[in-house]
Amino acid sequence: MRPFAIATSLLTSGLLISSSQAHWIPVFNKPAVVPARPSSQQQPMDAPGIQLPPSSSGDAPPSAPPPGSDVILSDVLSLTRQINIFAGFTRDISSVSTRLDTTALNTTVLAPVNSAISDLPRKPWEDPKDYAELGTSAYEGQAGEDRASRNLRRFTEAHVVPTSPWEEGEKVKSMGGGELWWENRQGKAILQPGNVEVDRVVSRVANGEVWMLKGVLNYAS
Repeated sequence: MRPFAIATSLLTSGLLISSSQAHWIPVFNKPAVVPARPSSQQQPMDAPGIQLPPSSSGDAPPSAPPPGSDVILSDVLSLTRQINIFAGFTRDISSVSTRLDTTALNTTVLAPVNSAISDLPRKPWEDPKDYAELGTSAYEGQAGEDRASRNLRRFTEAHVVPTSPWEEGEKVKSMGGGELWWENRQGKAILQPGNVEVDRVVSRVANGEVWMLKGVLNYAS
């Protein structure tokens, strides 16, 4: 099945689902335990040394992976059903899936919740420019699927930051090329530009973290 078809199926099925974990982002729940992959020569990422104000909720911050753990982002991203639409997109985009499956490349995944994606005025693989130039048949046939795949890649790469740990105020470029940073506002992590709130951190593993977002970042070219 082609990526566009898979993504369409994921987005549709995701609408039926009711709609973490760095110690330096203040409000999270402890993630589910993930079975470790067989040990290898790779070493887990060091825990970040940044400390935001303690959580007012009293939640205990999640711990770093145990020494020698080989659990990676591709193992855990699909385990949280609130972000399974975006998790499916990452599997469809080879540039992203390859990175998340590579222990040597630290990454922060900024995963919007399902409801944020389904509430978009257009699907992640749609672009008004395509409709303006090609009409309603913009995504028909092989050329249309290729066009949709490029758009979906743009959306997905805009939500993947090729660094972890990611310090407050540190400006980095996403895989899609957009510059991003985050700020601590009254104990909440807010992504910029766009004022998108981080709901919680879902996982911290050997090669990075998964952050659950309450909204969608600007992914327009």
